[in-house]
Amino acid sequence: MKPTNTKTATSNPLVQLIFASRWLQMPLYLGLIVAQAVYVFHFGVELYHLVGSAFGNQGDVDALVKSIGYVSAEKITHLNETVIMLVVLALIDVVMISNLLTMVIVGGYETFVSRMNLQDHPDQPEWLSHVNASVLKVKLATAIIGISSIHLLKTFINAANYTEQVLMWQTLIHMTFLFSAMAIAYTDRLMSHTDKAH
Repeated sequence: MKPTNTKTATSNPLVQLIFASRWLQMPLYLGLIVAQAVYVFHFGVELYHLVGSAFGNQGDVDALVKSIGYVSAEKITHLNETVIMLVVLALIDVVMISNLLTMVIVGGYETFVSRMNLQDHPDQPEWLSHVNASVLKVKLATAIIGISSIHLLKTFINAANYTEQVLMWQTLIHMTFLFSAMAIAYTDRLMSHTDKAH
């Protein structure tokens, strides 16, 4: 097999331009970092209201009830188990979305833009050592299923405030995410077996 002439390829201005175009993704990843900062701020606000509600602050209780969309026949004057559970699930939801953003930012940059050379870094994520487009795709699908599960659980806990149609559609959408992730993982497995066979 004839070796590729790397020097000739990299000296081609068109090839250099096409290869350098990957840096156009940099503003996108920086934008996702800003979005993650917004999520961190939102998490802090919700946590602040939760702690304030635990100490009996009615304004914090009202803010929490409004943010989680909880509706009750009687005015809620203190935290109850349902409100606490919905708020905690909302906080978990923020954390899982933040994890998803981290995977997209770090994994996407490593896969599509430039190597980070973190092999000797003590904080290098375990999954980053073997990340590629296929692995990233499966991990993202799994993360989306987790986020969808949290949303579905929040809906079922607060089911009295939703119509049967909304409950049904949310369940169907979640099942669609689940089957899509299974299909992606199965396709990735088939492709990896094919690559090994060759």
